Amino acid sequence: MKVSGNSQLFGLGEDGPRSQFGALCWRMHRGRVEVLLITSRDSGRWVIPKGWPMAGKRPDEAARQEAWEEAGVTGDSAETALGIYSYDKTRKTKEALPCVVAVYPLRVERLAARFPERAERRRRWFSAEQAARMVAEPELRAMLTQLASDPMALHPPENRS
Repeated sequence: MKVSGNSQLFGLGEDGPRSQFGALCWRMHRGRVEVLLITSRDSGRWVIPKGWPMAGKRPDEAARQEAWEEAGVTGDSAETALGIYSYDKTRKTKEALPCVVAVYPLRVERLAARFPERAERRRRWFSAEQAARMVAEPELRAMLTQLASDPMALHPPENRS
């Protein structure tokens, strides 16, 4: 799935869902895929790093920037999204904002001890199966469940040999 950097990514109007870009941070450990999840700042739920489009950055670059800021991750991300999921972002006004997140796989090369949101979040490695059970969003759960049985999904066609 090729995704552009347009903030109205899915062709939805001003009242429709907002676009975000997320990083599925992963590594291979003992022959199995592990996924790094972080806690959200407000509710403490387990989520992936994600955020709004950034001027001058491709979607995968914005996802990689969010992974750094929220989880202290550096690594290589794919330019092709693994998939999308939707959720309702809670806001201070108590009115939920529907969001659609394009998810980019990011192979973790390094985890920094010091990163911008280190005091606001926790991070933890989970097997893909465990991660699927930890997240609340059904579409993200399905992506993680698929990774447990098909780790090749993490390697988009442009990166396969």
